[in-house]
Amino acid sequence: MADSTGVILLVEDNPDHAELTMDAIKTSKVVNPVVWVGDGEEALDYLYKRGKHAGRKGQDPAICLLDIKLPGMDGLTVLKAIRNDPAFVAMPVVMLTTSQQEAEVVQAYLNHANSYVVKPMNFDDFRQKVQDLNIYWTLTNHHPEEGAAR
Repeated sequence: MADSTGVILLVEDNPDHAELTMDAIKTSKVVNPVVWVGDGEEALDYLYKRGKHAGRKGQDPAICLLDIKLPGMDGLTVLKAIRNDPAFVAMPVVMLTTSQQEAEVVQAYLNHANSYVVKPMNFDDFRQKVQDLNIYWTLTNHHPEEGAAR
């Protein structure tokens, strides 16, 4: 099983949503460190260890929580890039977004998102959804060993 303490990559442009997500992860007692990036290009820079993430050490993320509505490169474009790279094809990607547009839901699944979660507007509901997501993807779900899918 993959290391349950692997990094959670949070790709979110809204600082308030990012803070709420990170708070929900902390309060759920999940010990995974969270790396927050604010746009799609930086997400790919993190994954490919380039730009300001060129010196990044350690494992690739255990999971990616990916917003759709991002400045510049949107979340669906990031998802396509992840799924087209054998190095990241097995990494779980959860679309965590406010968008309920059916076309975006369909595109996310056509591009092999593992899950599509709409952020609730209520703070407590939002926190609970994030806690449930993280417990499932980091503790319950069985991941392949790092590098096994490459």
